[in-house]
Amino acid sequence: MQSTQFDRILRRIATILSVVILSLCLIYVSTGILLSFYYEPTAGGAYNSLRMIDTQVSYGWLFHRAHDIAGNVMIAIALVQIVIMFLGRQFRRSWLFAWVSGILFTLSAIALDWTAMILDWTQEGYWRFNIELGNIQAIPVIGSQLRDILTGGGAISSITVEHLYTLHSYIISLGAIILAVVHLAALLWQEQEMYTEQAGEEIQLAAASLAES
Repeated sequence: MQSTQFDRILRRIATILSVVILSLCLIYVSTGILLSFYYEPTAGGAYNSLRMIDTQVSYGWLFHRAHDIAGNVMIAIALVQIVIMFLGRQFRRSWLFAWVSGILFTLSAIALDWTAMILDWTQEGYWRFNIELGNIQAIPVIGSQLRDILTGGGAISSITVEHLYTLHSYIISLGAIILAVVHLAALLWQEQEMYTEQAGEEIQLAAASLAES
């Protein structure tokens, strides 16, 4: 299958964006680890601990801000990556691995933002999460069970913060890193196929030139 110049440009952009995504993911996770040394995942302590990080810990505000920015930019670039990969679709195994891992990573990045909604324990985060719980509970069959798992079986409390903190820090973050690495590896595999195609096309052109001469 021959590739057009447009396809090659799209695949190159996708590879570059995958490197950016992995870098942002590592920044997000590493700054999250640093914040976790001072963060207190309780209803009363979450807000106060983040205030302390921003005002009393050396460069704490910088790591907190970098954590927030990396998370938001990661979602935006992941969505752009999905569009670029859709436009440059090749229907091969390398493309399929990159496509699936890219979609799953995008969902993971959104899940990281969603689970962080209440971790700062502000009025805005509390009421937003309360509305989200209503939407979750409306899911047929499993809605009530999911709500109980997230909240700890009752109202929004310290147990809710602890559950979301566990999901955010240990499960979804690890999954996001793994998916980002798989996504980059799949796109590098696709790049290798591109170089192989280019070499084959150059050999065909050279053979055609020799045949004409």
